[in-house]
Amino acid sequence: MPFSAEGRRAWIGLAALLAAAAGLAPAAAATSIDWQPALVWHEPWRAWSAALLHFSPLHLAANLVGTAAVAAFGWFARVPASSVVAWAVAWPLTQLGLLARPDLLHYGGLSGVLHAGVAIAAIHLVVAGRGRRRAIGAATALLLTAKVLSESPWGDALRHPAGWDIAVAPIAHASGLLAGFMTAAGAALLRHRQPTGENATAP
Repeated sequence: MPFSAEGRRAWIGLAALLAAAAGLAPAAAATSIDWQPALVWHEPWRAWSAALLHFSPLHLAANLVGTAAVAAFGWFARVPASSVVAWAVAWPLTQLGLLARPDLLHYGGLSGVLHAGVAIAAIHLVVAGRGRRRAIGAATALLLTAKVLSESPWGDALRHPAGWDIAVAPIAHASGLLAGFMTAAGAALLRHRQPTGENATAP
């Protein structure tokens, strides 16, 4: 399986950046950095900043744990640098996908971007892995898709799951999944066109 130590380190670095920035994002200034479809063309930077905003300590803690899990999954998948670029591109694309739900007037949180990260690492395993690793990638991609579909992202824009102190936007998970699949496909095509580039053969 292609292997890139640099890619794995960069993946961990991007995950750490997301976690640190989310921890520092001021919840008190929510309306100045959250996603608002009416402002997307005037303040496009919200496609990045909205992912860093969390509306409660529980919301932030859950996504920090999720970020650590996605970081570990990417390390296991031995992602190359192109997968890291794919995740970075999926970050704003996830929020831009929320334009499909103009009734979602405000949004913040990392969960959509985390769904994208899982999708990208899973597709890398499917494309570049062999045997058990490829099977793990395929199973992860299928289970993630099933999870997102079970949330009915075409239903109400916001849900209030039991045990949560915030509303949840299922469309963000669906948007992250699609952004992850699309950017992962682009990364795979890039690697196919440059077979001797970033990757070295694992011993």
